[in-house]
Amino acid sequence: MNRTPTKKDLIVLVADRDMDVAMRAILARDRSLGIRPVHVEVQVHEDRDAGCRAVGVQYLSRHRDSHRHVLLMFDHKGCGREGASAQELQTELEAELRRTWGDRGAVIVLSPELEVWLWSDSPHVDAILGWRGRQPDLRAWLERQGWLKTGQPKPLRPKEALEAALRVAQEPRTPALYGSLARKVSLTRCTDRAFLKLKTVLQTWFPEGH
Repeated sequence: MNRTPTKKDLIVLVADRDMDVAMRAILARDRSLGIRPVHVEVQVHEDRDAGCRAVGVQYLSRHRDSHRHVLLMFDHKGCGREGASAQELQTELEAELRRTWGDRGAVIVLSPELEVWLWSDSPHVDAILGWRGRQPDLRAWLERQGWLKTGQPKPLRPKEALEAALRVAQEPRTPALYGSLARKVSLTRCTDRAFLKLKTVLQTWFPEGH
């Protein structure tokens, strides 16, 4: 007797290897997210942010019968339609996604880019970026260099600020660095709108104890 293959929990289409590694690390932290453990598959679109935005919905349609839920994720910066807001793009693409996935799919557009999730006042950020024990400390240096305004939680240009800090510390920007940050930095203190949406969606789909 033939058995119907068991569907996997979640497939995530992302724009690059940095996002791939970060998402795998984040989704592995089920307790911090307030969800049950999830069997996840992450795929990277070869045309990066613009590819995810332009054809991501069609790309994911082939997985409708093999996965229970789907996430499409990319940066607003570099997606090719920066004239529309991140929220507008999310709404538009989720309407398209709904035709195939119903309420089983969601779109996360990071504004301006993934690095906005990585900046935190956690001491883990200083350590992972090579700033442990440095004077001035990382946040003070960011303010002195104009990357961060006093009282501002995150740099307005998060990727450029990250690259500048790594250059001073003589550390490479690698996918592994994104994974380390995603594993260590608190998930409860991030107030970014896209991240809060991600948590809400995951908690709805994969509640603890179910």
